Amino acid sequence: MSLRLSPTFRAALAASDRPLAGMWLCTGHPVVAEIAAGAGLDWLLVDMEHSATSVEQVLVQLQVTAGYPVVPVVRVPSNDAVTIKRVLDVGAQNLIVPMVSSADEARAAVAATRYPPAGVRGVGSALARSARWNRVDDYLASAADHVSLTVQIETTAGVAAAAEIAAVEGVDAVFVGPSDLSASMGLLGRQSHPDVVAAVHAVFAACRDAGTPVGVNAFDPAVAEAYLAAGADFVAVGADVALLARASEALAARFVTARASRRDSY
Repeated sequence: MSLRLSPTFRAALAASDRPLAGMWLCTGHPVVAEIAAGAGLDWLLVDMEHSATSVEQVLVQLQVTAGYPVVPVVRVPSNDAVTIKRVLDVGAQNLIVPMVSSADEARAAVAATRYPPAGVRGVGSALARSARWNRVDDYLASAADHVSLTVQIETTAGVAAAAEIAAVEGVDAVFVGPSDLSASMGLLGRQSHPDVVAAVHAVFAACRDAGTPVGVNAFDPAVAEAYLAAGADFVAVGADVALLARASEALAARFVTARASRRDSY
């Protein structure tokens, strides 16, 4: 039996005539992932860096989103070849590697996604969902075609090296993280500070010059619109946990706080 894998995030970016909008999945819960998968967004970020999401939970989220027209992207917790190997083996085709601040770190991330001699990925396709247990023809020879790598720039060093990072062969896209970038700049929690925005724009310019798609994290709709106007190719515009937090707070404000205030005024 010969099976085909889904198109990559790289392919989705290349095929689109507009920027791609996505959201984060932080709960690790498959039902939440499936609800988000059917919402009409372009891509979903399954986050392992700032959540308790395990490799097993990544696997289930990939499985439940597979039936929907959305591209799942997994952010691994660090630029670690062993973790990247395991996440690829459970079937992730699209990775984001955080905290990439130099071309050498970008090359290490690329190597972790490639089999020797091009890289250092361990060979276990006969045992793994990545090759559908050897049901994908010539997986070993074509594995790089089935994997899309996005590296995340979120430090001042990364901004300074953005041109070199974006030019690394095997880096398919760059994703800017304003939260950690603002902290790196001594502006913790001030993602919309003009200096942070200017640094994001500098990464945009470097990526455009390199011909590499570039995206950014922006949960504030006005900020997201501004980055789209500045040329972002993809944007993360929300997160499951943030949506639930704000919506539940709105319910409490309307049905608890407001009613208590009216009662106290009698």
